[in-house]
Amino acid sequence: MADDELCFIPATRLAGMISLREVSPVEVTTAVLARAERLQPVLNIFAMLLADEALDLARASEAAVMRGDALGPLHGVPITIKDNVAIGGLPMRNGSLASVDLVPDHDATVTARVKAAGAILIGTTTLPEFAHKVLTDSPLYGITRNPYDLTRTPGGSSGGASAALATGVAPLAIGSDGGGSIRCPASCTGVAGLKATLGRIPNEQVPDSFANYAAVGPMTRVVEDLPLLLSVMSGPQIDDPYSYALEKFVPKPAKDPVRGLRVAWITQFGNVRPEPDVGALTQDAVELLAAAGAHVDAVSTPIFDNVFDTYVVIATTAHAARLEAMAAKWGNAITPSLRQSIVRGLGYSAAEWQRASDRRSVLFRAVQRLFERYDVIVTPTMNAAPVGLDAGGSIESEMYAQWAGYLYPFNLTGNPALSVPCGFTADGLPVGLQLVGAYHDEQRLIDVAATIERAGGWSARRPAC
Repeated sequence: MADDELCFIPATRLAGMISLREVSPVEVTTAVLARAERLQPVLNIFAMLLADEALDLARASEAAVMRGDALGPLHGVPITIKDNVAIGGLPMRNGSLASVDLVPDHDATVTARVKAAGAILIGTTTLPEFAHKVLTDSPLYGITRNPYDLTRTPGGSSGGASAALATGVAPLAIGSDGGGSIRCPASCTGVAGLKATLGRIPNEQVPDSFANYAAVGPMTRVVEDLPLLLSVMSGPQIDDPYSYALEKFVPKPAKDPVRGLRVAWITQFGNVRPEPDVGALTQDAVELLAAAGAHVDAVSTPIFDNVFDTYVVIATTAHAARLEAMAAKWGNAITPSLRQSIVRGLGYSAAEWQRASDRRSVLFRAVQRLFERYDVIVTPTMNAAPVGLDAGGSIESEMYAQWAGYLYPFNLTGNPALSVPCGFTADGLPVGLQLVGAYHDEQRLIDVAATIERAGGWSARRPAC
């Protein structure tokens, strides 16, 4: 089998082929590492490429197959992990000069789970400094580029992960999403990304578990692999209170998930509207759902007006509380926009933070009321196609408020939200459609996304590089 063909096989099928000895973990790992080494100078995907370690794991994985050992669901399948998710014994630098020497002494829960499932970690992926914007560049790693247009961003903050997926470097990735950082890069590179229900996947790394709005989650080249990775990552963990009542996700796909589906199609969140090319492509995708038997209502609601005002208080005060001392010590070595976010956060009072948290609860309740009438909320993922490398994108900027305006509301509410590819602009840039579900309704979102992906055939398209 040609290496290029091997690199684009979905993880679910690849795991099956490995277990049947149709392809070896060493062969797969060698192929993806060759692509990684070729593309790293072009795209800047990796914070740290672990080629030797991955090949050692692949040899051990192959030996287990040949012995007839019991195999995990990800046995021999390559994966990347974002550089803000702990891997015991390896640096977790968060794209920052201030964290160059930070080495966690143990794995994050999600890291431990994918390792136990047999996945082969080939490297850690780039992000903006402390994941604070929706573009991927940092003082430590530099600029990460979109494989569909090297002058544009792959999104952020999980931009290295999305670029790796789109180019066949790995079929699976672990990303994180505190305001759209899985869904934005998924949209920008034509891959799939899921922010699961708050607590569905444990995130014990956050300092404040109770006020948490950030998730770690699965990113995959194709929708069919989302349930596989979600099933491995999910399940309760003692350090995350929101995970306590949630059992491990077990895939149970519906036979006809779209017929009779009640869809709320919302294109305006306050002053956020899609640009014409994004509006047309996402509208076409919604019409695919209608043609498959969904009941689609174009919905206008004020509940998303001014959500950024709430989100920016919560997000920037988190930066201020957690990163102020670091920024004071490192000064101009810290990204200017991150220092600006810290300053903004320091300007809010405790009362303003509490009022923002109260508004978060109002938004949560209003969104849940929508799910009394609808099964899925559908929006564009981003209001525009991938932007230029110098577009800004800081969490406290007007650019972020607009471009990511469909994303951060659902971090505040905790609802599951998935970005699925829905076409390409005339310039060849990917566009995503966001599907939002009721709490714990990830399976429905995956089923609907798979329907859209199959109908459009966009997963067959690959970047030129």
